[in-house]
Amino acid sequence: MDAAKEAMLRRAEEIIDSYGCKRENIIAIMQDVQAEYKYLSQEVLEKIAEKLNIGVAKVYSVATFYENFSLEAKGKYIVKVCNGTACHVRKSQPIYDGLREYLGLQGKQKTSADQLFTLETVACLGACSLAPAMTINDEVHAKMTPDAAINLLEEIRRKEAAQNA
Repeated sequence: MDAAKEAMLRRAEEIIDSYGCKRENIIAIMQDVQAEYKYLSQEVLEKIAEKLNIGVAKVYSVATFYENFSLEAKGKYIVKVCNGTACHVRKSQPIYDGLREYLGLQGKQKTSADQLFTLETVACLGACSLAPAMTINDEVHAKMTPDAAINLLEEIRRKEAAQNA
């Protein structure tokens, strides 16, 4: 196992221990681990099962029942396109479609190959007067168009490239 996974498991164990290894805290434990790593890895789910002395299937059932838990790694930037009524009527779907194409996402894939972006839809962002709206890491962007959305992602890519140069 590589050092990053070992560190992740150690941190997950600290979180589990902070809840007293009590089964009734499984959701809070999973929320805290996901807040730290943006997803729940197979190894982490197995560690939770081990520490709480419950079956791995039970842990997986909790993780898959709640929509907010993710079992796959997410990108550094979480892009959420609103598909609520106000946004949908004001053409949010072409924004989502344009971003999927720009990011090269296929099938059920949600995260770009470079692990920089994860694209999701949400039922409502609560920004109906700004429709169509989207967020990037919870920062709201209003009155979007497909081109404007792609430009935002390109700007982020440029900043990331400059930081990593």
